[in-house]
Amino acid sequence: MRLAKTIVLALICAAAPLLAHNVAARDAAFLRQNQGAQIFPFLYLGAKHMVTGYDHLLFLFGVIFFLYRLKDVAVYVTCFAVGHSVTLLTGVLSGVHVNPFLVDALIGLSVVYKAFDNLDGFRTLLGFQPNTKLMVLGFGLVHGFGLATKLQELHLSTKGLVGNLVSFNVGVELGQLIALSIILLAMTWWRGTSDFVKRAVAANVVVMMLGFLLIGYQLTGYYTTRAV
Repeated sequence: MRLAKTIVLALICAAAPLLAHNVAARDAAFLRQNQGAQIFPFLYLGAKHMVTGYDHLLFLFGVIFFLYRLKDVAVYVTCFAVGHSVTLLTGVLSGVHVNPFLVDALIGLSVVYKAFDNLDGFRTLLGFQPNTKLMVLGFGLVHGFGLATKLQELHLSTKGLVGNLVSFNVGVELGQLIALSIILLAMTWWRGTSDFVKRAVAANVVVMMLGFLLIGYQLTGYYTTRAV
């Protein structure tokens, strides 16, 4: 139980200072002023954004919660990576703009979905089971739009934009790999204790509550900005 609390508390603590899920002010200033290709800075910023992206980490935590084989972890994480890579790149390059509050609310919904799925809620309460790989891919597309909206707000220079975006996306993948490795190590240890079976339901209930909290926060921001 202590490990479960540690994982969840770490995610909550990460969420507190980053609740709006924006790019840090110093990083945003660099991105706005940047002209031309900057491969390594964008690589670093992509990794940093993923490692500090509490909503992405909550979703990944839910995705791997009951995956015991590395092969299965690789398949699901690949589905997620393909999804968010496609919409991150096409969203910025094509200029497709979506409301960031609504996108982040859907990202919160992805967290709720995965926790509900882990609790076997679909089969137990609704009598059907969605294709989990397709759902992870689909929500990966949503998460990618979440990343794209943050970059679109910065009005990046078109000089070297493609290379910078590819570098940023590679950085996101590296950051995802780092965060996922830490989560997997912690989960592997926890699964080896008798505490895991006892506390698995409670852990997913907490994750679901955090997902609802994210949805509520983002929808509040959406309606507040519309009212202004």
